[in-house]
Amino acid sequence: MDASSLQYRLTDDERLTFERDGYLIVENAIPDGLVQRLTAVVDRVDAEYRSEHGHGPYERVNILDFVGYDELFLELLDWPTTFPKVWGLLGWNIQLYHSHMPTSPVMPPEERPSEIELRLHQDSDRLNKELESDPQPRISLKVAFFLTDTRELGRANLYVAPGSHLRTRTAGKMSDDEAVAVQVAPGTAVLFDRRIWHSASENISDVARKVLFYGYSYRWLRPRDDMTASLRFMDRCDPIRRQLLGASTGGFGYTSPSDEDVPLLAWIREHAGEAAVAP
Repeated sequence: MDASSLQYRLTDDERLTFERDGYLIVENAIPDGLVQRLTAVVDRVDAEYRSEHGHGPYERVNILDFVGYDELFLELLDWPTTFPKVWGLLGWNIQLYHSHMPTSPVMPPEERPSEIELRLHQDSDRLNKELESDPQPRISLKVAFFLTDTRELGRANLYVAPGSHLRTRTAGKMSDDEAVAVQVAPGTAVLFDRRIWHSASENISDVARKVLFYGYSYRWLRPRDDMTASLRFMDRCDPIRRQLLGASTGGFGYTSPSDEDVPLLAWIREHAGEAAVAP
């Protein structure tokens, strides 16, 4: 990981925005050339997945653990414009615990719904039901890399309810009226708190929507995916990427990590100073 990424560290204003709204938009996070390369890989993986699993061309599919499908996806794991903001929010004892690639293809005009229907939810399912604190702790966040232009409504936009990550469990489900559409250009990244109420939406446009979601959590949280990338690519990764893909010296290495378990900690100390290291 290059020290030049420190120029993209989380700013005070970005932290305030994330803490207040539950999400943060990073424009021009990845360059056009990489967007095009990623799109080509997404199209290939999506086509192979549909063929293997019998999904038709108009079905929305959500491929879990997509990071294990192609080595190019590893590039975004510690991408310089976004990863410093991730560890700025979560600290250094982190991992990639979940990745998913939803593709919302163009639907035939006669099958497109007349209204957008939202299914607002919080990530991590049982965590929201079983953690006793109120409001609940963050524990994880996602970075969504948009490969498709969603500046127009109807392009399977992501919807979020700003500030809903601080909502108490007794407040109940969010109303659709409280959600706003995320409308961003290709190459934009959106970081969002797992607790924020959010929803996918139908694609009623003539443009297929493609987004890559990278979920980061603390290393003691059990991964949601099979993490096949660690089996296929671990020997080709540097120490920090190995940490993010789940490497550890043993079980205690997740809850009481040594320096060998968390090379990201040493990197932050060396390049950003001791003050940047959270307890």
